[in-house]
Amino acid sequence: MSAALISLTTKAGCRDKKFWRIARWSLAALILLLPLLAMQFTTEVAWDFADFMIFGALLAGAGGVYELAMRVSGHRAYRAATAVALAAAFILIWVNLAVGIIGDEGNPANLMYVGVLAVGIIGAIITRGQPRGMACTLSVMAFAQALVPVIALLFLKIAPISGPAGLTILVLNIGFIILFVGSALLFRRASGPRRPAEPAPEKY
Repeated sequence: MSAALISLTTKAGCRDKKFWRIARWSLAALILLLPLLAMQFTTEVAWDFADFMIFGALLAGAGGVYELAMRVSGHRAYRAATAVALAAAFILIWVNLAVGIIGDEGNPANLMYVGVLAVGIIGAIITRGQPRGMACTLSVMAFAQALVPVIALLFLKIAPISGPAGLTILVLNIGFIILFVGSALLFRRASGPRRPAEPAPEKY
């Protein structure tokens, strides 16, 4: 009886996983089609084949990384942390490619964001996606993200801090910092409570 119940539970779990996997990839396909739909109603959106290829590659990459992350941990907080981190990285890449965060998309200062993403990639490889290590990685990414506007506005003097351009740069970067910090907190939650340190053996 118990074996049959376990078998039914396992089959139900597999069906749920398959359902959510199909749902995730269907959502990605829908997002890819949204610009095409918008092009039918407005001239403000004018994508070419290369734009769709890049956008599709980013969606596929984010989806693939998420699938790999699910093999590391099934904790809900871990899944949420991964989704937030991937969403932040996706938006960061796309905004830089489309219009640029610092100035326009051709401003070389935007290359500093490559360093932010490199921290995440290297950190994920070193920690093998383990939640505690990923929490540290996302914290470092948030710090690196915070350094970008400081360097751009104070040292490179891309734009006056009090001007519209400077405020836009600050607001956009603060938004990404919040996302990275939020992801770090979720990863930390997924790692669970730390074990209390064992007392040192008494010396006689």
